[in-house]
Amino acid sequence: MPRVSDAHLAARRQQILDAARRCFLRDGFHNTSMQDVIAEAGLSVGAVYRYFPSKNDLITSIAQSVIGGADVVFAELAAAEPPLPLVEALDRALTYVDAQAGEGGILPLAIQVWSESLRDPALATFVNATYSGFRDRFTLLARRAREAGELPPDADPEAVGTALFGLVPGYLMQKVLTGRPDRRSYLAGVRTLLGQPAA
Repeated sequence: MPRVSDAHLAARRQQILDAARRCFLRDGFHNTSMQDVIAEAGLSVGAVYRYFPSKNDLITSIAQSVIGGADVVFAELAAAEPPLPLVEALDRALTYVDAQAGEGGILPLAIQVWSESLRDPALATFVNATYSGFRDRFTLLARRAREAGELPPDADPEAVGTALFGLVPGYLMQKVLTGRPDRRSYLAGVRTLLGQPAA
């Protein structure tokens, strides 16, 4: 029997993840069964279970895909040269949120991941580590902003980074749950809070 290529295996795995994502977005984690995912993917039971032995494995893989894109964006923001002003960095982070929060985006699943992590210890460990890493990226942004003179010399980068990062999931949750605010209004509010002039 010819060996199945790595590309074929990766494509099949992605096919299952895409089917699971559609099911989870439509019906939520708890109302989606493995049979639902199998039907959505159009594959055999054995084909799906070969890649994902349980629904929890699917949820964890979906969580990794939801969060992975954000980590790339946040890492780029923290490493930008020259260092980005804090509001500009936040604007770029929220631009990513806007792109992924609407129809076909993956970030609405983030709220389900947060909820599921309250009852699944393995997922909780993953979410804790990942979001701690996100917060560290924003702490680095704040540290670089202090070095560039945007923040006072006695500003605590960890405190600033923690508060700044908190604005990102806050924006996402409002967008997903209420459809607003728009990014421009949100950033105008942040500038007002920071005592900065309107853009």
